[in-house]
Amino acid sequence: NYNMKKIFFWVLLFPLFSMAQNLQSPETFLGYKVGTSFTRPYQVNEYFKYVAQTMPNQVKLESYGKTYQGQTLLLSYISSPKNIANLENIRLKNVAISQGIEKGDVSEMPVIVWLSYNVHGNEASSSEAAMLTIYSLLDPANDKAKQWLENTIVVIVPCINPDGRDRYVEWYKQTAGANKNVNPSAREHFEPNPSGRTNHYNFDLNRDWAWQTQIESQLRLKKYNQWLPHIHVDYHEQGYNQPYYFAPAAQPYHELLTNFQRNFQVKIGKNNASYFDKNNWLYFTNEIFDLLYPSYGDTYPCYKGAVGMTYEQGGISAGLGVITNSGDTLTLVDRALHHTTTGLSTIEISWQNKKEILNEFQQFYQANLNGNVGDYKTYILTANNQNSLDEIAELLRKNGIEFGKIENKNFKGFNYFTNKEENFIDLGYTLAISMYQSQSRFAKILLEQNTKIVDSNTYDNTAWSISYNYNVQCYATKEKLTITKYEDTKKIVNSISEFGYIIPYNSLTAAKLLSQLLLNKIKVRIANDKFSYNGQKFNHGAMVVLKTSNNESNWNLKTKELCDNFQIQAIPVNTSLMESGRDFGSYWFNILTRAPNVALINGDKVNYNAAGEVWHFFEQELHFPITLISLEGIGRINLNNFDVIIFADGTYNLKDNKFLIDKFNGFVQSGGTIIAFENAVYDFSLIPDWGLKLIEDKHEVKLTAKDLVPHGAEERENLKLSIPGVIYKLKLDETHPLGFGFTNQLFTLKQNQNIYELSEHNSNVGVLTKDSYISGFVGSTVKKFLDQDATVIGEIPKGLGRFIFFADDPIFRSFWN
Repeated sequence: NYNMKKIFFWVLLFPLFSMAQNLQSPETFLGYKVGTSFTRPYQVNEYFKYVAQTMPNQVKLESYGKTYQGQTLLLSYISSPKNIANLENIRLKNVAISQGIEKGDVSEMPVIVWLSYNVHGNEASSSEAAMLTIYSLLDPANDKAKQWLENTIVVIVPCINPDGRDRYVEWYKQTAGANKNVNPSAREHFEPNPSGRTNHYNFDLNRDWAWQTQIESQLRLKKYNQWLPHIHVDYHEQGYNQPYYFAPAAQPYHELLTNFQRNFQVKIGKNNASYFDKNNWLYFTNEIFDLLYPSYGDTYPCYKGAVGMTYEQGGISAGLGVITNSGDTLTLVDRALHHTTTGLSTIEISWQNKKEILNEFQQFYQANLNGNVGDYKTYILTANNQNSLDEIAELLRKNGIEFGKIENKNFKGFNYFTNKEENFIDLGYTLAISMYQSQSRFAKILLEQNTKIVDSNTYDNTAWSISYNYNVQCYATKEKLTITKYEDTKKIVNSISEFGYIIPYNSLTAAKLLSQLLLNKIKVRIANDKFSYNGQKFNHGAMVVLKTSNNESNWNLKTKELCDNFQIQAIPVNTSLMESGRDFGSYWFNILTRAPNVALINGDKVNYNAAGEVWHFFEQELHFPITLISLEGIGRINLNNFDVIIFADGTYNLKDNKFLIDKFNGFVQSGGTIIAFENAVYDFSLIPDWGLKLIEDKHEVKLTAKDLVPHGAEERENLKLSIPGVIYKLKLDETHPLGFGFTNQLFTLKQNQNIYELSEHNSNVGVLTKDSYISGFVGSTVKKFLDQDATVIGEIPKGLGRFIFFADDPIFRSFWN
C-alpha cells in the first residue's frame, strides 16, 4: 500500500540522510580547531576527499593534475543532488551559451560560483577557510545553504599552490615555539627567502592566469575554461596591519568591462559589508586592487564574462597570531572566519541575483560573437618563420581564443611596427584572429597596442601586447576578413643527409633545438655573416651541422630526429661552397663543441621571482641543466667548473666586497661569461673599472612655494616617477650573437629607469634611442629621462671572457619573449 511504499522510500534514502547528519566538521576530522594550527596541503585534500565520500550526492571531487613537486591538485563541485547528477549537462549548456548556440532563456540554469584559495602559499588562511566553507555549505543545520545549492553550483579549489603552502607551513612549524608568539618581533613573523608565496620555481601564480607558464596554471585554467563560471573570487592576504579588502575594485578598470560587472561588484561588496558590520570587523573597498592587468585571478575571469574579484585578508607573516599596530591580536582563527564569511556572502548574493547574472553572461558573449568589442575587426600577425607564430598559437589555444589564416592579403591595416595605416606585407607566414568569436574581448586585450588607462595609479604592468612581446609584426584592420583553418601546415619530416644541414635560427624554438643538439654532443657551427645556398638566403646565427667534426655514425639521424621533433626545416647540403657569402670553412663560422656548464646565483640578496624565471626557463623550456649556487657559500665553490654564471635581478652589494669582486673578475678574465639582469647590472656598474657606467638623472630644480605638493596629493604626484611596465623599442645589432635571429629592432619591457652610457669599446647590442616609447604608462619625469640614446643590452669583453648585461628582464614572468 501507499504507506509501505513511503516507508520503503525512506529506507532507500536513510543511508544518505544519516551520512549527512554525521558529516564531521574540519575540527572533528583534523583533531584541532581550524586556525589553531596550520593545516598541511595533504590534510586539506584529505578533508575534501572525506566530504566527497560522505556526501557523494552533493559533492563531486576531481583531481586535475599534480604540481612540479608531485602534489595532487583538487577541485570540488558542491550543489544539490539534482544538480550534481546533471553536472556535465549544466557545464555543456553553459559553454553553449558562450558559443552562441544556446540562445533562449537561460535564467533557470544554476549560477556557477568558483572560489579559488591559496594561490599564494604563505597567504595561508584561505585553505583553512576552504574547509570551513565546504562544511558550512553542507552542514545539515544550515537551511540557507540548502536553499542556495538548489540553484547554485559552487566550485572550490582548496589550494592552488600546495608546493608554496607546504614551504610556508613547514618553515612555520619548525620556527615557532610550543605556543604562538604574538610579538611582531618574534622570528615566526619573518619568513626567509624564498617565501612560501610562490610555487616550486618561485613564480607568482597570481600573475600567470593569462600566460599559463606554470604547470599549476595550465592544469587549472584548462578546467576553468571548460566551465566559464559566472562569479569568481580569488582569496588572498595582505600585510597584517591592514584589515580586510573586498570589491568593488579600484580604478583603473579596463574599458571592456561591462557596466554590469562594475555594478555587481558594488552589490557584492554591500552584502559582504552587512556581515562585517554585524561583527564590527573593519574592511575597505575601492583602493589599491584594480582591474587592468589581464593575468590576475580577478581580471582574467572578468575578461571571460564572470564577475571576478580579489578578497584580501590582513595576515601575511601573522603566523597563528600577532599584535597589530592598532594593539589588537589578529589570529589565524579570525582570518579563516573572515574569508569563510565573504565566501558564503558571495554565494548568497549570487543566488539572490541568479537570473540577472545569467542573462548578463549571455549578453556578454553575444556582444563578443557580434564583434562589438572595438574598432578593429581582424588582427593579422605575420613572421618569416612558422615557429614564432606557433608559439603565439599555443598561447591562444590555452585561452580558448580561435585563430586561423587569411587567403586574401590585399588589404590595409594599422601596422604596429610603423604606427601607420599601410598595405599588408606578408612576411611568409600569417596568423589571424577575428573579433567575431566567443573570446574576442580577451583576444583584443592581449592584442591591443595601447591599453586605455583611466587612472594611471595601477600596481602592476600596463603593457603586454602580443605583437611586441613576441617581436612579431601585427596589422589591425577594421575589415572583417575571411579566416581559414590554421592547422593545415604539413608536418615537417626532414631527410637524411650524409654531408650536413643548414638550420635557420629565427625563433625561440630554434634556440631550444640548439640546446638539444649540444646536449646530444652534436657540434654546431654558427654563421657570423649572411650567406646563401641553393637560392635560399640565411642570416646571422644560422646553424650548420656537418659530418666534419661529428664523428659518431648516427650524427645525421640524431640531427634529423631533433629537427623533426621541433618541427624545424633543416636544409640538407652536399658541399661547403656557398653561392654567396662565407663558405663553411671560413673563420666566420664559429664552432660550438659542447654544451656549456651554467650556474645561477641564489641567496638572500637575489630576487627569487627573477631567479625562478631563469631556473624555469632552463629546466622547463630549454630542458638544459643548470646548477643553482649560493652567493653566501661562493667562497667554497670553484667557479672554473662553470662556463657561464647568471645573476638575476637582486641587490648584491658588490661594490664594497673585494673578495667577491676579485673572484668574479678572475672568473671572467680566465674565459668565463657572466650574464646579469636588471639591478644586478647596476651593482656591477658600481665596480670601478668594470667598464659600465650608469646614466644618472641629475636634473635638479630649485623648488618654489608654488611647486609644493599638498600632503594629500603626494601619492599621485609620485606617479611622475612611476614605471610599472612599459614597452620601448630598441635598435638592435643583429650582427652580434645576442641579436642573432632578430631583425634590427627588438621590444623590451622596461620596469626601471636604469640605462647605460654608449661605449666605443664595448658592444652596444640593444640601444634605446629618442622617441623609443611604444605603449604603457610611464611617469612624465621618467619618460623624459628615458628619451635619449643609451645602452640597455650589451657585452663587455674582459680578458678571455665577457660580461653580458640586460638592463631589463628579457624573460619577465616567462611570458615576455
